[in-house]
Amino acid sequence: MQKSPTPQPAAALDNRQLDLPLFAEPGSTSSSPSPSAPSASTQGEQPAVPLAPDGSKLRSLTIGSRTLHYALKRSARRSIGFAIDSTGLTITAPRWVTLADIETAITEKQRWIFAKLIEWQTRVEQRALPKVDWKDGAQVPYLGQPVRVKLGSPQGTLAFSAQDCALQVPLPLQADPQQIKDRVQGWLQGEAKRLFGERLAIYAEKLGVNYRAYALSSAATRWGSCSSDGKIRLNWRLIHFPLSIIDYVVAHELAHLREMNHSPRFWQTVESIFPEFREARQTLKSHPPELLPTL
Repeated sequence: MQKSPTPQPAAALDNRQLDLPLFAEPGSTSSSPSPSAPSASTQGEQPAVPLAPDGSKLRSLTIGSRTLHYALKRSARRSIGFAIDSTGLTITAPRWVTLADIETAITEKQRWIFAKLIEWQTRVEQRALPKVDWKDGAQVPYLGQPVRVKLGSPQGTLAFSAQDCALQVPLPLQADPQQIKDRVQGWLQGEAKRLFGERLAIYAEKLGVNYRAYALSSAATRWGSCSSDGKIRLNWRLIHFPLSIIDYVVAHELAHLREMNHSPRFWQTVESIFPEFREARQTLKSHPPELLPTL
């Protein structure tokens, strides 16, 4: 979620959008040491450094017997910042700070850096899941419950049985795994489109607001977003979660139509239509990915 320092009128925020982050990992940590003294040059940086997809420079530094890999971003900030998540170490540094200064800062914080990297690696290994084996009997979570895929639908159509928690898919038992995946994922996305629309209508009426449009997203880092002109996007993979979690995200995004920020007034607005938001928010923040299959 982005944070706005002060509430502003909606008319002044035409291009703004507030997002609800996807995996808000409690172990994600950042730190900013004291600013280094400005230097006249950035001597030591070479032009042929590989770039990450987001444009950051990929570098490595040997510390004792260990080699540390990290992504380096330059910005207008006034200090060197360290952030560690599932992708590894990212360093954001002022444009005027030399590479030598950055490496000195890394060396000074090496114990903290290596400890956090080990912590993240352990978390990733504990949560590592095999991909769904797309065949008859495969299971995927739907509204917080496992749904079993049954091939060879006798009706010749795709049909869901809530009583049996089973999805009949009109494909032969020897069907290609990609075919099965496409049919099941298509059904999940269709259910998301239908259900999210219903929940938006319910909570928009409760709050007395109107949204301009809504669409599904496949964002890797956002559960939902709301722009100041009333456009809402919801991540279709929310369909894996119980209805209470979906309702929280829906209420959260609709509340931004009243408050384009995350101020106390914003959370009061969320609470006015979804009183259980604290429990749902905590669940979403700490929810392990066991219920989110690798599709």
